[in-house]
Amino acid sequence: MGPFGGDPAAFFAGLVLKIPALLLAVTVHEVAHAITADRLGDPTPRRLGRITLNPLPHLDLLGALAFVVAGFGWAKPVPVDARYFRRPLRDMAWVAAAGPVSNFVTAFVGLVVFVLVRRLALGASLTEPVAGILFWIFEFNLALGIFNLIPLPPLDGGHFLPYLLPRGASDVLRTLHQYGPMILLILVFTGATRYVVGPVFDVVTSAYIALVRMLF
Repeated sequence: MGPFGGDPAAFFAGLVLKIPALLLAVTVHEVAHAITADRLGDPTPRRLGRITLNPLPHLDLLGALAFVVAGFGWAKPVPVDARYFRRPLRDMAWVAAAGPVSNFVTAFVGLVVFVLVRRLALGASLTEPVAGILFWIFEFNLALGIFNLIPLPPLDGGHFLPYLLPRGASDVLRTLHQYGPMILLILVFTGATRYVVGPVFDVVTSAYIALVRMLF
């Protein structure tokens, strides 16, 4: 049926809502990495202009194209030099954690604002597109945060492993760094990642909705 799903007009109307949400998700994620590395002593992200909310320095052209064609994509990773850190293993784990944590926070804020916009009754012409963007902000940020916790390089979850595994696991880590990207591509293209991300997504969504109901 192709990337347009048989209805080009609906496809492009959806993109109008999805693109701002996607740009926010990947920008927040990468800026969180950059700021954390900078605070821990690595000047590399600042020197390369990655501490910015401008999405352009964070975009990967192929990753953006993959999103349009296949429905998933990726951003340009923030370069980090662990030699600047006082405790490289621990600090790299902090840098890795910053990305998913920022997405989880942004997803929750997006859900809260979504509920508020729905209750304000600003009129369908304004409420529907704004609520649509907020819905995708929630979806993309939550999915991106969970996806990046998969313990495979080059994802953030793979950067936790050197800090969490015993020193004797160096051979395992080398193997994962060598074959991790290939394994990840296979998991993504076969749809296997949905069996990891999907159940966690549902559990976290339920928890977020429960929290929002407590607030309102």
